[in-house]
This record gives sequence, structure tokens and C-alpha cells, in this order.
Amino acid sequence: MTTKQTGTSGPATKTARAERPERPGLTVAVLGPGGVGGLLAALLSRSGHRVICLAREDTASTLRAGGIQVRSHRFGDFTAPVAADTELREPVDACLVAVKHTGLDDALARVPAAALGDALLVPLLNGVEHPAALRARYRPDLVAPAVIRVESTRTAPGVLRHDSPFAEIDLASDTAPRPRLTALAAALSGAGPTVRVVEDETAALWAKMAFLAPLALLTTRYALPLGEVRSRHDEELRSLVAETAAVSRACGAPADPAAALARYAAFPAATRSSMQRDAEAGRPLELDAIGGALLRAADRHGVPVPVAARLVGELRESGH
Repeated sequence: MTTKQTGTSGPATKTARAERPERPGLTVAVLGPGGVGGLLAALLSRSGHRVICLAREDTASTLRAGGIQVRSHRFGDFTAPVAADTELREPVDACLVAVKHTGLDDALARVPAAALGDALLVPLLNGVEHPAALRARYRPDLVAPAVIRVESTRTAPGVLRHDSPFAEIDLASDTAPRPRLTALAAALSGAGPTVRVVEDETAALWAKMAFLAPLALLTTRYALPLGEVRSRHDEELRSLVAETAAVSRACGAPADPAAALARYAAFPAATRSSMQRDAEAGRPLELDAIGGALLRAADRHGVPVPVAARLVGELRESGH
């Protein structure tokens, strides 16, 4: 991946890039080396790329000492060495943002705009509103949102379990140069995940949102796995899928409610959403990034979403 310097970065960034030694592969920062970020960091490191994990000092120290341990039926059990720091201090080709929305603002302090320079910024976040916020903070032309489908859990700092038989990434940007996206996609694909560069950023984000919102809201509201949601709250599930599809279409992204319902039917009955797991663990929920964003989009386009509004309201009233 090329890292041609533009006039928007400061002198320190220019000097650092000019002095950067040539090496094979990419240099990738990973902000948030948890279940998702840690898996990608470990896979990229194992395939020969330089990886710098950005985290709190205690986590960074653990990663520097022991790397990242992965247990995965898909990718095998292995330990990958990574560099780690509390803040980005060297030039990189890309920075993967893999924190949750609830910790995004604090985490971004670890990635100063001057240090990021002309690297791609790739948020792997749920929701649809974060690209605009990131473009207001960093070079807008180099923000490249990605959607990831994977189930991977950090069980301890530097230790994670990848449970899903898949790890799929859709990489898109309405602003970033296509060759930069293609180069990053090739690196990620070579590391193991299935990666596509897709044309429409909005469609990519809403494709996941339209599937995730019903799953997250219903499993969390009723504290039930997907199988019991399907059997005990089928009418709500169907209504919520129809509502999210209508909002998605109003935002300019195609949506297929029947396909979404078929995907839910194919998932194991014990499936739980990440929002549900956060609720069970007493962690902050991404309720505003998912449910709140859905309601705001519906309001902007005049789409009625009574089931979504009720569920979001009930979750908020319950202290979430």
C-alpha cells in the first residue's frame, strides 16, 4: 500500500514517513485489541505484517510480553507477536478501529490526527453514524468503513476465542482511493478472513444494521437467545425486520426482509447478540448506536417504526 504524503499532515509526520524503512507487508495499527481487533491483529501478524495494538498500558504491556493467543476452529490455535503502545507514535498504512461505540471517544485519543497522517482509518463498528463523526476528526477522504461478521471473544487480555466458522469483512468507502482499499483487502484476505471491497458504503453499513438491530434489540430486551425469540416473539421479530428494512430503503440501501428472516432461522437456537452479552455482564450497551440511530434515521425520513421505538424506550427505561 502506498503512503504518499499530502500537505494536510504536519512536519513531524512528514519526517517520520520519509525515514520509514522499507519492509515487506503493511504496518497496521489496531485500536481496541479485543475479540474482533485482537483476532485481526493476530492473523495479520501471523501472515507477516507489522501490527501495533493501541490500548491501555496494562493491556499494552501484556501484549508486548506475550503476544495474542488465539483459539479458533477456523484458523487454528496459535500465538502471534505484536507491538503495543498506548498511543500511535509511528507511521502506519492503516488503522483498524475495533472498539465499541461506548468507548469510542476516549479510545480515539490514542490516535492523534497528526500521527495518523495519510493512513486509512477503518472503523469496524456497529451502526451507521460513526463515519461522519470520524470524517469530522480525521482526513475525510481516508475514512473507509468496514462491516465484519464474526463471533470472537476476548477471555483475558491477549487471549481470545474465535467461535464462528466464518470471519467476513466488507470494506467500503465513498471517499478513499480504490487502490488503497484493494491493497488492505488483499492483506486481510491473505491473513485468513473473507474480504470484499464493495461499491456502496451506505448499502454496506445498512445491510448489517438491518440484520443486527432486530437481533440485538429483541434478545437484549427479553434476555433470551435467538431460538426463544423466534418461537415466543415471532410477530415482533417480523415487524421489527420490516421496520428496519423500510428505514434502510429510505436511506438508499436495498433491504430484503425475507432474506433476513431466513438468516435468523438458519442461526443456532442458542445464538445471543453482543448487546445481550454486554447487558448480562453489566457493561454499557451500544443501544444508542444501534437502536437510537435507527430511530433517528426513521424520523429523518418519516418512516413509522412503532416496534423499534417501544423496544428502545423499554431498554432505556430499564437502565440501559
